Amino acid sequence: MSLNANSADVAFTFKGGMLPMTVMELTSADPERIRRQLAGKLSQSPAFFQHTPVVLSVEKLDEPHLALERICAVCRDHKLLPVAVRGGAEPIRQSAWALGLGWFAPVEEGRARALETVAPLNEPEGDDIKPATAVSVTTRLYRGTVRSGQQVSAAGSDLIVIGAVNAGAEVLAAGSIHVYGALRGRALAGIHGNTQAGIYCRELEAELLSVAGNYKRLEDIDSQLLGRAAEVHFIKEQLEIKPLG
Repeated sequence: MSLNANSADVAFTFKGGMLPMTVMELTSADPERIRRQLAGKLSQSPAFFQHTPVVLSVEKLDEPHLALERICAVCRDHKLLPVAVRGGAEPIRQSAWALGLGWFAPVEEGRARALETVAPLNEPEGDDIKPATAVSVTTRLYRGTVRSGQQVSAAGSDLIVIGAVNAGAEVLAAGSIHVYGALRGRALAGIHGNTQAGIYCRELEAELLSVAGNYKRLEDIDSQLLGRAAEVHFIKEQLEIKPLG
């Protein structure tokens, strides 16, 4: 008998997805040091601390044991929601599971391999400029409006959208994202960890911007940049948004 014979019995389905997730990379295992820094960050960017899910990366910590429960409590006190731990020895993995958190293996090797497969999009100059259709084979070209509820992705390349990205829509790319229209939805570049990726658009009204997992929401964007052509890059451990051109 087929498992799908009676659709009324189906309560859920599993789907793969690429959700924006902030990685909190720990360089100290001291909960009080973490608390002090979070308090300072909260005063600078309160909009970010609104029940934001985070993955705690412990790959830079050389400690087999960790006060993981206390660190999670500090995060929750500052309205961050730890959902998983990345890296760490077996005791840390067991602690994560005991606290109801997920656990991810270290990604350094996988990330390096992923970045090697992303060919750069060479910028033409002068007489070498060609129409948008003459793009590299490693670039995905999407023509038309990306509508609310729709997702367009380029899992192994750059993405060019000849059109607008509506509110409630999402565009993702392993490399950079170019939107030749209004960007009102969510744009996630460098989804495999490529910090050299960027986002470029003709009209910035984005609900969320992300490069290599580092993101800003609409309320975090300087109002003077809204409605203008803009570019987004990850520079000095933060997203930098500036006028394009």
